[in-house]
Amino acid sequence: MVTKLQRRTASRRKLQFLPTLSNTKSVKRSSIVLNVLLQCHKLKVRLEEIHREYQNLMTIRNQYFTLLKHIQVSKEVKVEKVGEEFVVKVSCNKGRDKLISILEAFEELGLNVVRARVNCSHFFAMEAIAVAQDQKTTDINDVTQAILMAIEKQGGDHIKDFCQVSKC
Repeated sequence: MVTKLQRRTASRRKLQFLPTLSNTKSVKRSSIVLNVLLQCHKLKVRLEEIHREYQNLMTIRNQYFTLLKHIQVSKEVKVEKVGEEFVVKVSCNKGRDKLISILEAFEELGLNVVRARVNCSHFFAMEAIAVAQDQKTTDINDVTQAILMAIEKQGGDHIKDFCQVSKC
């Protein structure tokens, strides 16, 4: 059995650490214990505040993503000619096979894509640099119209065209 004296010394050893944890200079046991309890309560309240703030931020984030789903991005095609290169910037709503349709339009115009950057996270956006395969003069308006037609093309139309040619 543990004697009373051993229990008391073990208790004192434990209480020696409490003033350092609670940043108190008091030597009274009751004061130390009250300060530790007060500090625990403050930490609990702060943790609840952080949890509420986190929940609010998550709600705002979910509302933001919901709004992004419903945003209608207008079709925008910008084509600039820099030397022999065409700088093409496209943005529109996401849809099936947009990239494929645009690349097919480039191929029909005889343009090789040198560099491209595509983003499809919330809407379709593409920046590309294309160069004519042969040195024929391709007009900016022709490129713009071909890309606009490719964007408006329903997803899967090129598959229907392929099936008609190969008699699927």
